[in-house]
Amino acid sequence: SLTQRVHCCVAVEAPFGMTFNKKVEAFHLPLTSAASGGPHIHSPLAFLPSWPKILLKRESASIHRLHGDTSRDLQGTSENGVIFQKCAVVTGQSEWPVVHVQLLVHNTRAPSATNLSDLLLLDNVTGLSVRESAGNQTSRGFQAFRKKFLQVGDSFSVQYTAWLEAGGVGSGEVLVLPAQLSFQTSSPNRTQLKALLTITTDEKITVLPNHGLHAMGFFVALILSLVLTWAVLFFMVRYQCLKGSLLSRHRVRHHEDKLEHSQFTSADGVNEDLALNEQMIDILSSEDPGSMLPALEELEIATLNWADSDLEACRTQISKDIIALLLKNLTSSGHLSPQGARRMDAVFQKQFLWLEKEIQEEYDRKMVALTAECDLDTRKKTESQYQREMAAMEEAEEVLKRGSERSAAECSSLLRTLHGLEQEHLRRSLALQQEEDFAKAHRQLAIFQRSELHSIFFTQIQSAIFKGELKPEAAKMLLQDYSKIQERIEELMDFFQASKRYHLSKRFGHREYLVQSLQSLETRVQGLLSTASAQLSLLIQKHERAGYLDEDQMEVLLERVQTEVFSIKQKLDNDLKQEKKKLHQKLITKRRREMLQKHKEQRKEQLSIGEALGAAEDAGQYLGQWRSLVAEHSAALEELQERLDQAALDELRALTLSLSEKATEELRRLQNSAMTQELLKLGVPWLFLQPILEEHSRDLAARAERLEGEERDRGQEGVQSVRQRLKDDALEASTEEQAELRHWEHLIFG
Repeated sequence: SLTQRVHCCVAVEAPFGMTFNKKVEAFHLPLTSAASGGPHIHSPLAFLPSWPKILLKRESASIHRLHGDTSRDLQGTSENGVIFQKCAVVTGQSEWPVVHVQLLVHNTRAPSATNLSDLLLLDNVTGLSVRESAGNQTSRGFQAFRKKFLQVGDSFSVQYTAWLEAGGVGSGEVLVLPAQLSFQTSSPNRTQLKALLTITTDEKITVLPNHGLHAMGFFVALILSLVLTWAVLFFMVRYQCLKGSLLSRHRVRHHEDKLEHSQFTSADGVNEDLALNEQMIDILSSEDPGSMLPALEELEIATLNWADSDLEACRTQISKDIIALLLKNLTSSGHLSPQGARRMDAVFQKQFLWLEKEIQEEYDRKMVALTAECDLDTRKKTESQYQREMAAMEEAEEVLKRGSERSAAECSSLLRTLHGLEQEHLRRSLALQQEEDFAKAHRQLAIFQRSELHSIFFTQIQSAIFKGELKPEAAKMLLQDYSKIQERIEELMDFFQASKRYHLSKRFGHREYLVQSLQSLETRVQGLLSTASAQLSLLIQKHERAGYLDEDQMEVLLERVQTEVFSIKQKLDNDLKQEKKKLHQKLITKRRREMLQKHKEQRKEQLSIGEALGAAEDAGQYLGQWRSLVAEHSAALEELQERLDQAALDELRALTLSLSEKATEELRRLQNSAMTQELLKLGVPWLFLQPILEEHSRDLAARAERLEGEERDRGQEGVQSVRQRLKDDALEASTEEQAELRHWEHLIFG
């Protein structure tokens, strides 16, 4: 059986510009003749008939002000106390359930209330077959209702009945049916409200148990368990026979396995790198262009922290391999017996594993403590911010009581906007502070790990001298070699650090350019759509001013234009959302596949260094291999990521342009075809209409060319910015800076 869930969204305009929005979720079950329809809902739903039991939830509302060809969203800005509701009840358990819908506009007696005029109500009925309605239906799934005047204290209600179309809503799918109200007040701008209604279908499936099948499954499982038990016993015996062989193989492949399980090549590190890179797709496919750059900055900080961890893991692996190489050289020169070398190697491995475990446990403890501390700090600062906002709102209300209602509404809107910006700034500053705290903790652990590695090495050398396995003269030479190699390791890490800094600067400079390119495209698309929409209203108004249309005819045509424009823009938004969702999954899959393949190839090359360690004659040769390999890998990864980022941008850009061009073409066709035919039917002479259409066509083409030129100019500025960033963070300059820092370190700390 199917149970219909109806979400009823009520947009409420409150006095002094405060806007509320209530979301009503109704679960309607079939009622028997003796069942009650449920309790009545108190104000503001007291105007409605008996409804099923409902749950109320708060959410934000948006109000639009329209004037000419410009529009902008104002959160909670209003000058009139107006209640706009859309509610529905689904009845019947048949294949086509019946929907009873009610639309209500109530002009309350709020202190700032005023008379409303020219009310236009656009109701989306997509997926419904309307049976009883007084509205004018359009071809795009909308019906329009109009009312000339609504004075303070009066209400305007519309009711109709419809069927859910067969196949209109599948199991688990959501049917979104928004309603939009626009009206004129004493203000020169029109006010617009929107109420959302969603219908969700849930499918209930009853599963009947099959006892015979359960019994058969039990006996099959019993037989399989007996077979597996004998198989396990057999392999345990075989394992004891092959244990010696496996241990010898393990010693031969010691260095290879050690590199394979190191943090530098661990699956966790690869997965973290993949997750960070996939966030770029999330940013590019975001529905809010304004949030792209802040999200990119946060991603850059997280990537820098990951890069530091990756380099530290590389340093640890190199240090361990150098110790193994020094032991091998001691053995080959006769200063250390093979038995002593094997004993020391086993002790080193045991100590290294213990150190890794200790570091991981300490890291987990620090992260838990820092997270708790950051959460507490966030709660305190958020509460303090909230109290300051409430105090500011109360103070503003006291001051604005002596001013006009319009000034009060505008000031309240600006104050809420300021509070929103302050909250966003607080959120970003807290996130940045948390990242800095985590990076500082990781740095402290890295320094501790380096110190412990040196301590383990020195302790084992002292132990070997004490046991007589190593002569003091040989130990002295060993420590001198170890000290010199550490200096070379520091130089190598300086190069790694400079190289990583350069490549990350290049990566995020390019990504910033991509984000700015998408934002420029969005500006171009919205500008073109606004121009095409404004031309439709301007076309009708020109004919009214010329005397070819009376006021009633103009209002009817404007109503139709607003309905069609709203439908086209909503279709564009829905199509973009759906297509971006599909493309997002495709891009993520492609990026993950290619990045994983590249990581696998590079891991094989890293393993080859472990194999070459046994053949290396000195540490310089080994460190040189690391230097060339890391440089090659970094360049290859950056090239791949840049190519994937650019490919993602190209596909998202092509998708946005394709859908927006279709929407613009629909608006042009609406002007040149539908509206033209309507005007000609009303007796408008073609000689008067034709020049206006030609002028609009030229204006739209000029506007498109101008917007495209502005987009190109912004693109050139972005390219120059990337070039300047690469010039400032050049690889040679970064390497010299690291060398200079190392030089001053030697001078200060000796």
